[in-house]
Order: sequence, then structure tokens, then C-alpha cells
Amino acid sequence: MRYWLIVFALWTFPAGSLLMTSSCLNGEYMMNVVLLQDGVSPWSMEFVQPYVVDAIEEDAQINLNYSVNRNLTASYNGFQTMYYLQKGCTSSTCEAVETLKILKDSKMVGCALLGPTCTYATFQLVDLDVGLELNMPIISAGSFGLSCDYKTNLTRLLPPARKVASFFINFWNFTDHLKPVWKNTYIYKKTENTEDCFWYMNALESDSGPFAHYAEKRDILRTEDKLSAAMTDSRRTSNLFILCGTPDDIIDLKNGSMDSDPRTAFLLIDLYRSMNDYIAAYHDGVLLFGQIMRAIWSIPALELQDVESVNINYFRNVSFKGMAGVYELDEHGDRDVVFSLIYTNYKVLYEFNTTVNQTELVENNPSFIWLSGLLPDDRPNSDRKGLWMQEIIVIVLGSIIVAVIASVAFGFYWQNRSYRQKQRQWSHIPTELITPIEFSERSMVSLKIDEDSRKDKRYKIRCARYDKKIVFLKKVKHSDGSFSESQRIELNALLQIDYYNLIKFYGTIKLEQEVLGVFEYGERGSLRYLLDDRISYPEETFMDWEYKISVMYDIAKGMSYLHSSKIEVHGHLKSTNCVIDNRMVVKITGFGFNTIFSPDRDLWTAPEHLRKEGISQKGDVYSFAIIAQEIMLRQCTFYTRDCSDQAEKLGHVQYPRMMSYFRPDLNFETASEKELEVFMLIRNCWDEDPERRPDFKKIESTLGKIVSLHNQANESYMGNLIRRLQMYSRNLEHLVEERTALYKAERDRADNLNFMLLPGPVVRSLKETGRVQPELFEEVTIYFSDIVGFTTLCHYSTPMEVVDMLNDIYKHFDSILDHHDVYKVETIGDAYMVASGLPRRNGNRHAMDISHMALDILSFVGTFELRHLPGLPLWIRIGVHSGPCAAGVVGLKMPRYCLFGDTVNTASRMESTGLPLRIHVSQSTINILKRANCKFECEMRGETYLKGKGKEMTYWLTGVTGKNYNLPVPPTAENFQRLQQDLAQMIKMSLEKRFPRLERRKTLSARQRRLRGNSMLGDSEQPEYLQLVTVDNVSTYL
Repeated sequence: MRYWLIVFALWTFPAGSLLMTSSCLNGEYMMNVVLLQDGVSPWSMEFVQPYVVDAIEEDAQINLNYSVNRNLTASYNGFQTMYYLQKGCTSSTCEAVETLKILKDSKMVGCALLGPTCTYATFQLVDLDVGLELNMPIISAGSFGLSCDYKTNLTRLLPPARKVASFFINFWNFTDHLKPVWKNTYIYKKTENTEDCFWYMNALESDSGPFAHYAEKRDILRTEDKLSAAMTDSRRTSNLFILCGTPDDIIDLKNGSMDSDPRTAFLLIDLYRSMNDYIAAYHDGVLLFGQIMRAIWSIPALELQDVESVNINYFRNVSFKGMAGVYELDEHGDRDVVFSLIYTNYKVLYEFNTTVNQTELVENNPSFIWLSGLLPDDRPNSDRKGLWMQEIIVIVLGSIIVAVIASVAFGFYWQNRSYRQKQRQWSHIPTELITPIEFSERSMVSLKIDEDSRKDKRYKIRCARYDKKIVFLKKVKHSDGSFSESQRIELNALLQIDYYNLIKFYGTIKLEQEVLGVFEYGERGSLRYLLDDRISYPEETFMDWEYKISVMYDIAKGMSYLHSSKIEVHGHLKSTNCVIDNRMVVKITGFGFNTIFSPDRDLWTAPEHLRKEGISQKGDVYSFAIIAQEIMLRQCTFYTRDCSDQAEKLGHVQYPRMMSYFRPDLNFETASEKELEVFMLIRNCWDEDPERRPDFKKIESTLGKIVSLHNQANESYMGNLIRRLQMYSRNLEHLVEERTALYKAERDRADNLNFMLLPGPVVRSLKETGRVQPELFEEVTIYFSDIVGFTTLCHYSTPMEVVDMLNDIYKHFDSILDHHDVYKVETIGDAYMVASGLPRRNGNRHAMDISHMALDILSFVGTFELRHLPGLPLWIRIGVHSGPCAAGVVGLKMPRYCLFGDTVNTASRMESTGLPLRIHVSQSTINILKRANCKFECEMRGETYLKGKGKEMTYWLTGVTGKNYNLPVPPTAENFQRLQQDLAQMIKMSLEKRFPRLERRKTLSARQRRLRGNSMLGDSEQPEYLQLVTVDNVSTYL
């Protein structure tokens, strides 16, 4: 299965760029094959290339028969998407353009392009707005999308989506004695589609597509559940369902309890057979190109329309014969075919010719299951024009009986009518009554710093203001907001719940295609959040023994009321569904949606409901016991010392070993007397036998006694409150000191980061005034270096390998800089720029510091080895120049400290005119070094031409007298030229050792093998549907 996730990317060439072939009319001519190479797609380069080779040999034989002494050649350029998150055509947008760019740079652009198949890749080559112009024909077996219609240079050898849409437009308006006019339909667009099905269904779905203008109503179904719901819905808008795939998909739908319905019809688009149509089309594309070229060569040279390239008009309104039969290309270069509409027994019912856009009936007396032997109407009720006499008699007699019964019960019915109607109605809260609020208004009461709350995404909720109160909004339903009758009754019962320990439900609202429930807001977040927040709620203050018991008591009171109400059962009780308000009172939420939400399956779920899905009051008692253990131990949910994996815990609870039942830890041995009573209650509540668990009335009574006994034995209520406030005050002072220290540490970290990005004086000026005055420096020394052959290395390396390589090199360069009085200006790709004498002036030492640094860097390069290409030498060029320059900060966003002046340009020229493993130094720098105490060794290079400067005397810096730098031996000019030519071959050999070639995959898929097994089904077992194919022999419909 392949998931087609759309990934947009932008790739542009300079405006007006033109890829034009050299003359293809003389001598040898070449075709570029550009295809995805993933070993999976049926058009992958590994599968197509052998057939293209065969077609070239076949074309050469034809040339020989016609006495044509020219032979076609091909270059094979497979591109990959393995480095993208999504693979395949979805990530092919830029790859084909990059391949063409490489071909252009290497002057290997041929006379025609074979491929690509992916619509995203082809669109970047044929659309003039993106800036790439190809003056050459593109022959594609694919490129189905509407975005590739009517493109100047494109020829498509498989039916595009435009042709499929034309069939549906014509067939929808066509009528005869078997078929009425159709106007409505469902379009089932699967999440898993092949490349052709994705674009065929997209053409029918798109509001801007041609089919949208002819169909009065189109409902798009994107999941199998929605399709099943539409099939069984008596109020569905159409009897017709269009989908693209194989007969397997219809069989899967039938196996999903969707029996054949004589009032509905499936229209299945299944255009390709078991023979790989893509391979056949690309094989025939070579023959087409050869036929065109022979036709061009037969024309006198003076009459040719385009002497520089193959004119695309030769590919219009042309026919030829290939492996897949006879091809007819229309005036836009798209293949015309005859679509066959076959029904269940694989007999042709209609044929549609895309050349004339005409539908013809093939079989006058078909045998299928639809009513009266006719195709169904598009609307469910349109097949019933009236009532039969027997039905009228039954209705009349039934009405008399109902009237008698209704008269007897009228009094009782009238009394309860208003209440029943109210319970069955539901309306959303008007959107204008819900207003958004600022983040500061809804932030939970907590002493945790913002970074902690941002990291914990579980507690992020959607808040608003309703009736002057802050409320939170929770997603309730994904549909259009229409609830079933049982759901409306449950929601109305939920509106009546109003209790101190239960969250108030205000109604529902429809926002942004979502239905949201409106609930009372708990300012301090959920109980699980409170248990995790040991900073705001330390064990010694709020979360002491008294408060833990009061929390459990609040939950028990809320659940006791809930079980005695019309809601009867919670079904989703957990610590995340218990919230705390600003008065530290626990309130329960998440109840009353049992007809909307399915039962949970988590650590709070009772074992009997893990084994058999459902909800019960005894299951709520078990959930309460798990919450109570969380409160008492203040650990993670279902804490056990021996097991931490959630799935493993669920397995142990669901499938106990013998009579040993798996439960969370409770420390009975170390428990105090007051804790022991609570532990015993918890153990009774999570008993394996639901009948032995106490109900919430008994739990509430037990906890109430513990609370009252504790209050009698301890200080008064006011004394307890004052003690808690004092502890909270001391804790708050400690937190203020801790937060102040954290703030200072964070400020120092930010300053250190700024000093790494900008010079210290610049940072201080920006912090104080917000701007930096530019400054002129009379004399500085600037260093430039870059990597020799970096472009070649990048070509044979992945993006991540390039990043790792530069990171390894620059980390060592940066560590060398720390030992010298220099300033790193910037790095651009492989270029490394350093300056000395700024922003802090250092007299004449700037030339010495740069020279020492350059020698250290060159010494390091001689010992460095690339991780992903071991054995390859790393060469750099270094250029150094001294002179005046200006420096300042440019821009407001992401400010950078930049250097300006002729000194910068000259230093860059010194680097670009240097040689590998050499330090190229100008005369001005040598003059400064001669005045230094340190004796630098240098060799005169002679006069060197510098662009914009003319010829100047330059030198090679080779070392320092009395100091051994162990510099690498630089190559001679002759060796450098030879090694530069062999660099690409060396990289290829290194890569081949690392990645041996993969074996070719077998093309017979599991789906095809399964279909072979299903082919033995009898006619009565076959699901009823219509199938759109393009083959003459319908027995090869796959």
C-alpha cells in the first residue's frame, strides 16, 4: 500500500532559462530517460530500462530496413525520493528539474525526454510559469493530472484524467431504454490510491474540474466507514458510487457486510491490466520517437519547421503501432481510447470513444440484478412513482386502527408530548455567543515556568468565553453536527446535570467544520496535572494527607450523584477527567457521551471491559481505585515497581496468571493506621469480581467517616487554614529565589549566545541603543578558504552527509581560532572567512595572527579524513590579504556583522587564484610580516592576475623559522589537474563499496495473487458493480 501525501516544493530557474537541444537532424541522436528509481513503482527505472533498450534495438532494425544510417541512443537518469519523509511521486516535485539541470550543465540534453510518470514532476517541466522552458518533446506514460493538460511539449501515452472525466460527463447525460439521465453521485476517494487513481478521482472531485459543472450534486466519501454509512442510510442523496481501483476493492466492500442492493450501483475505474502498461507505453514511446524522426528526415531540409530541435507538432494527430496496440494521439498529444463499460459478468454494456466523445450501447438485453433489468436512478426515491393498490389498502386499514388506539391514549400522550419532543430536539449554541479569549485569561493557576507547560501538550485546551464565564471547548463529533435520536436524548439529560463535584455542560457549538462541547472551566487543570506538578503543589503543603482524602471524597461524591442520575454510568473515569477549580475542589468531567464516544481501553479500564468492550457502574469503581492509588502514592498511573510498559500492564490485567491478579503497588507493610484503612478500601474497589466491589454510596460513606474523624482529632478549620497559608508562603519565597537564580542563568546563557554570534561591543550597543554605528579600520588582515572539488563532493553525497562533513571541518577550524586573536566573520557553504584587527584593534599583530592560524588550519587539513568517503584527500585553498575596511551591522532582523571594502574583494581573489594546500599571501601582508619579530618563511609565486586589480606580486606562506607545522605536501599543477579529473571516479568507487546494488523486485503483487484465488467465486457470490476498462479482451481486465 502506498500513501499519497502531497508535499509542495518550489524549484525555479533564472527567468528565461531555455533548455534547447543541439541539432538532432544530423548524425547520432539521443533520448533522455528520466524516471523515478525506487524499485517499487511499476514505472521504476529498473523495470523500464530493459524494455527501452529492446525498443532502441527494434528501432535500429527499422532504420536499417529503411536504409537510414542514424541510430538512436539513450541516457538513463533515475532520481530517488528516499531522503524525503514521504516517498514516491509525492516527493518528486524538484527531482526531475534537478536531473534536467545536471544534464544541461554536462551538455547531455538530448532530442527528446522519455518520462517522468509522476504528475508533480512533469508539471515542473511543462508549465511555463515556473520559469523552465524545454524546447524538446516530452513523452510520458502517466502525468495524468488536469494540471498537465494542454501543455505545449507534452505527449501522454496513457489516458489522462481529462479523458476519464469526459466519459463521465457524456455518460451522465446519456439516456436510452436501459439508463436514465444521472445528476447526483457519491465519489469514494480512498486514502490509499495508485498514481493513476489519485488523479482520476481528483478530476472528478475538484470543484474546478469539468465534471463538477455537469453533476448537480457530488458527495465526497474519504473513508470506508463513511461509504458504509451512505450505503445503509435511507436518506442518502444518490444510488451511484464512483471509485477507482480493482475488483478486489468491491469484494472487500462486500465482505464488510455490504450486501448487493438492487437500488445502488458502483462504477469502478479499472483501466490497466496485469501486463505493466507503463513499461509497454515507454517501450512504444521509443518507437513513436523513431517514427517521427524518420518522417522528419524524409522532408527536404528547406521545408523543416525547426532546424534546431524536434518540433512538437509532429507528435500531434498521429497514429502508430506498438507493443500495447495501435495508438491514436489527439491534437493535444493525448492518447484517444475506447472505454468499455462492463458489468458484473464481465460483459461489455456500453462503449465510449474519446475521439468523438460518443457513447454506444453494445448489449441490448443485459442480465443483471437491478430492478426491472434497468440501471438504477441516481436518487433513492425516484424509482417509486406511486403506491400499489395493495399498499393503499394496508395503509388505510392501518390508519383506522392507529386512530382508535390514539384516541384512547390521547390524554396521556398530550401530557408527555412536550417533554418527549424537547428530549428529542437539539440545537447548537449560536457562534456569536462564544468569544475567544487571550492566553493570559485562561492560563492555569500554576507556579511552573512557561517552558514546562509548553512541553506538556496533554494539558493544552481550547478556551473561550460564554455567558460571562470562561469555558473550555472539547471536540465531540467529526460529522456535520447532526446527532441521532439516542444521542440527542443523552445530551439533553446531560444538560440537566448540575452538581458541586461535576463539571457543568452548557451545550455544543459548530466551529470550523467541527462540533465542540462547551464545558465549565477548571482553572488549575486536571488531577493528573496537579499530581505531576510538585513545584506548585509540594507534598508538605497542599498534597498532604488531609487534602488527598478530600480529593478522593470529592470524586466519590460526584460519582455517587452521577450513578443515581439519568446518566447512570461514567464509562471514561480517569485522573485526566478530574479537574480542579480555583478553590481546589475536584470536579468530574468526560461523562454523558457514551453514545458518541466508544469505550476507552487504557490503564483505568476494568479487566472485564478489557476482555469484552463495554461500560458499567462497577467498572467506574475500578477506575476510581486506580485514581486513588495515583493520589496516595503520587506516582504515574498504575505504578508498579516491576513493570513500566503500558502495553505489558494491560496484558497482565486482561489475562491474569492462574489466580494471581495484576494490580498497582500498595505498601501495606509501611502504611500507617490511617493509611491502612484507605488502602483496604482501594483493594476492595479493584477486586477482580465486579460484584464484590462496593458501590459509590458505600465509598462516599467510608471516606466521609475518615474525614470527620480526622477533623475531630486535629485542629480547627481556621487553624488548619492558617497553617496551610504559612507553609504556602514559605514555599512561595523559596520558589521566588529559585526562579530568580534561573532567570539570571538564562540571561547569562542568552548573552553568551549573542557573543558567539556578534562581537561583544556590537552586542552591548544593540542592547543599549538598538543600533550600531559603522566603523572604519585603517588596517586589518582577512582570511578566506574554501574546499577544492566541493561541488563534486556534494553531487555524490546526501544532504545530511554534506552537513556532517562541513560540521566536522568547521568544528576543528573553530577550535583553532580560539588560540589566536581573530574574529570569525561567517561561513557560506564551503567558504570560511576570518578577520583580525577588528572589531578590536591589535596594532600590527593582525597579519601574524592570521598567518599562524592559516598554518594551523592547513596542518589540520593534512590529517583530516571524511567519514562517509574514507580515503579521499581533503584539499583547501587559502587566501590572505591586508588593508583597510569598514565594518557594521546590516539589517534589523537576524543582524550580522559585515565587512565592506576592496580589501575583502582582494582577499577573496587571493583565495580563488590560489592552489590546493597552499596559503596564498598578498604583497601588503608580506610587508607587515617582514616587520614582525617572528620570522615567517615564504616563497615568491610571481605576478598573479587578480580580477579587477590586474597583475600583482603574490607569495606562498610555507611556515615559521624554527617551528615544524607538519604541513601536507601540495600537489603540483600537473598532478592537481589529473587528480581533479579522477575525483568523481574515486567517489563512485567508494560509494559502490558502501552500497552494493539491490536485487530487482518481483512484479507479482500480493493483491494479484489474492485476486487469482477469488476468481473462482460463483456468479451469485460476485458483488454487483460497473467497471470502466480500456481493453478489447475483457477477460484481462486486471
